[in-house]
Amino acid sequence: VGQRKPEIYGTISFAEYIPELKSLHPTDELRYLQSNHEGQLIDWIQEAEAYADGIVINAGAYTHTSIAIADAVEAVNIPVVEVHISDIYSREEFRRKSYLTPVCCHTIIGHGLEGYNEAVNYIKGLKND
Repeated sequence: VGQRKPEIYGTISFAEYIPELKSLHPTDELRYLQSNHEGQLIDWIQEAEAYADGIVINAGAYTHTSIAIADAVEAVNIPVVEVHISDIYSREEFRRKSYLTPVCCHTIIGHGLEGYNEAVNYIKGLKND
């Protein structure tokens, strides 16, 4: 984010956005984890169950290819919200299939970086129900 295809993903990197997101949720501990390695992402998903109230995930291209990440999401007993900055359904055909959507409790698509704030609010709403 902020480097590749700015006309789709914007010009602000997630590293630049995360302080703003944290400022919107000052009483919550938000952890930002990013990896290009599928196995690392799976490890983090599995570990999150021990300390987190939920997971907000943007799996990038793994959304459309990784059954292993979908299996990890399905196996955890905390809510997982899928986020996509762009509208994946109005893009290339291969981006329209998400292995995560069926195993996530909610999906936010095409709301830009604001989608992450919406996802945190969604998880907080579940906790308060």
